[in-house]
Amino acid sequence: MDTVFGGLSLIIVIGALVALVMRIIGQPLIIGHIITGVLVGPALLNITKSPDTLHLFSDLGIALLLFIIGLGLNPKIIREVSRTAAIVGGSQFVLITIIGWIVGSAAGLSTNESLFLGSCLAISSTIVVLKLLSDKKEQNRLYGKVTVSVLLAQDLIAVVLILITSAAGAQHSVAISTLVSLAAKALIAGWLIYAVSYKLLSHYKKLIGDSQEFLFLFAIAWGLGSAALFAKIGLSSEVGALFAGICLAQLPYAQEIAARLRPLRDFFLIVFFIALGSNLTFGNLSNHFGLIVMAILIATILKPLSAMAAMGWLGYTKRTSFKSAITLAQVSEFSIVLILIARDKGLVGDPLVSVIIFVTLVSIAASTYMITFSDKLFGLFENRLVLFERRKTHGEPTLREHNDLILFGYQKGGHEFIRVFKQLKKPFVVIDYDPEVIETLERKRINHLYGDITDIELLEEAGVPAAKLIVSTTDDMEVNTFLLEYLEKNNPSAMIIVQANSPKEAAKLYRLGASYVMLPHFIGSEQIGAFVRHSDLRKSDFKKFRERHLKYLENEFGVLDEEIVEHEHLGKTIIKNVTKLTKARA
Repeated sequence: MDTVFGGLSLIIVIGALVALVMRIIGQPLIIGHIITGVLVGPALLNITKSPDTLHLFSDLGIALLLFIIGLGLNPKIIREVSRTAAIVGGSQFVLITIIGWIVGSAAGLSTNESLFLGSCLAISSTIVVLKLLSDKKEQNRLYGKVTVSVLLAQDLIAVVLILITSAAGAQHSVAISTLVSLAAKALIAGWLIYAVSYKLLSHYKKLIGDSQEFLFLFAIAWGLGSAALFAKIGLSSEVGALFAGICLAQLPYAQEIAARLRPLRDFFLIVFFIALGSNLTFGNLSNHFGLIVMAILIATILKPLSAMAAMGWLGYTKRTSFKSAITLAQVSEFSIVLILIARDKGLVGDPLVSVIIFVTLVSIAASTYMITFSDKLFGLFENRLVLFERRKTHGEPTLREHNDLILFGYQKGGHEFIRVFKQLKKPFVVIDYDPEVIETLERKRINHLYGDITDIELLEEAGVPAAKLIVSTTDDMEVNTFLLEYLEKNNPSAMIIVQANSPKEAAKLYRLGASYVMLPHFIGSEQIGAFVRHSDLRKSDFKKFRERHLKYLENEFGVLDEEIVEHEHLGKTIIKNVTKLTKARA
């Protein structure tokens, strides 16, 4: 145990030091994690004395990542781009497999080895791409949705190939009965997870969501348990974790689960990339230099070009086609699994295994830079991409989660703001932390999210950085302070209405930049809602009323200092003016 603990601790320390260097020189951290794996692996320092432990941690990271991705995958989104996924994913797989087979045959590989080379090069890395898209907050853009769907299609192909290869007997034939049995087990397991999530868990939403500690434990048990179930019946644990997440995606606490699991996921994913790098050995690579170069070119250049051609034919813009295609420019971790199984079955030799692992690592490193700087690359090649764009194209829509109006809290006057939001006919979302409120919003078919205001990723998912008006009905001073500081950095032009318990708290919130602060027994949500309804959703619209409210607080309670009232043009109290405005509008 001490050896395992000491070895793993040393690996993490080396990983942190390498990551620090990558931060200093401004490089993606994924590159640093892979370099760490190469350093600690058998190719150099050979610190990985317990590789099974390392791979166990990496498997947990993969399962958690796909579970979290599943939580954000609404089946409607998948259906939106299912045709694109089938055409792009299928055509790219077939084309790259054929090209890989031709190159492998020209390099002197056997027929089996050439086919496995092409198949491995055709599959892209779901783990790497989804991690980078998540870091860039672009998984819900059109190109992000297309990419996710294509990756899912390729993963299904990879699972089928792994099953067929695993079922190959001594004569390299596949037992049909084995495949039928696996398919039947997959249907039963999938139906069981679906039935429990939709028929049982939906009735116990309040019980699960009431306790954050239980919600966290339940999420881990559900995701990893489903992954273990799929692995037990001979299928991919990754597919099980993804399916488990999709089944929970419709529940109100899906976003909260994802937010709480992300730190755990990030740690295990770091170990995954380290384990990936530790697989590399340099033996026999020099004898296959030409094959390695050709394989890297196929994965990083020909594969994206084939995807761009397919998407251009389908009518997507050159930007969407380029950014989707660039995400597919690497070899998948599934390819390593596939080639290792093929070696164990005697279908390929050790040299090809080394080639695939090396090409996988190099292509992942290259595509990491390509995805990170995709906007700059598009600007560089934009004029040359006209060839991949038809005259009639699918436009890039706004973010799925873009909302002009955002309400935090429903019970304390929130229903009045919702009535106003509906009259304004602008997209809005309600965010609340109470499962009972969420059920009410579901019954009323009101767009909503379940979560905490202080969760930054939830704020970004809801579209707070681009919103025009944010209303917080909570009177928690600490929470409102956090929200105002966040908006000052990320959306200073937005109007922000918050609530306070006392004039002193109101003064502090005004100092932090609140457009207006609601106080108990001073002005209700109906009156402030009336003003919002007749405003143009500009921050300047609140200026006069904010100034008059500040004057009222100063005169009646004496709580304001010179810092707050400096440069304020003071007049009558806000309550009189809002009342007059309401009467005038009526």
